[in-house]
Amino acid sequence: MDGNRRWAQARGLPVALGHKAGAEAVRRTVEAAAEQGVTWLTVFAFSSENWRRPLEEVSALTGLLRLYLRSEVANLVKEGARLRIIGDYDRFGPEMARAIRSAEEATAGGTRINLNVALSYGARDEILTATRSVARAIAEGRLAPEALDEATFGGFLQTAGMPDPDLIIRTSGEQRLSNFLLWQAAYAEFVFQDVLWPDYGAEHLAAALADFRRRERRYGARP
Repeated sequence: MDGNRRWAQARGLPVALGHKAGAEAVRRTVEAAAEQGVTWLTVFAFSSENWRRPLEEVSALTGLLRLYLRSEVANLVKEGARLRIIGDYDRFGPEMARAIRSAEEATAGGTRINLNVALSYGARDEILTATRSVARAIAEGRLAPEALDEATFGGFLQTAGMPDPDLIIRTSGEQRLSNFLLWQAAYAEFVFQDVLWPDYGAEHLAAALADFRRRERRYGARP
């Protein structure tokens, strides 16, 4: 979800207000996705690299995330959304970690749409952590090396039990993965949309889905 900062700067607003507008775009997109029949939606809210941003901006983002968790849980329950967080969110501190776990528990009964939010997430770190877990399992005799295949390795990732993404949408004109779901995105389709995230809405999602539906997916097989 790119473009919050540029959206604010173009309007002469503080960056924090750009992130606030971005949070409102998340709400619109979740509602639109559910209406379009999307059953799994993952949003990249805060990357592991975002910790390098100015302290003031990180603090504003953290406060916004805390506010979102408090204010949106009831709406997520109403929308039938199940919230799950992937990433090293303990870095946000014990208060935030408790709020995250509370929100996950409150929405556990949602069946209309699964909303995954990537917080303090980085795909390379996820893969390295999974690899270390595999190594420990082999060393402790809990896993035979010859039993390790793609499905087994996937069970060590933070997305264990979740389907791989069919479609990845990148906003604001950026055209790169930026350390997002590197393992899981092996056969995902990509749509790049030149719209800043705070301006994103149902019409943009509908256009991306329409583009996706026109494609023939062969998963590496010959035509």
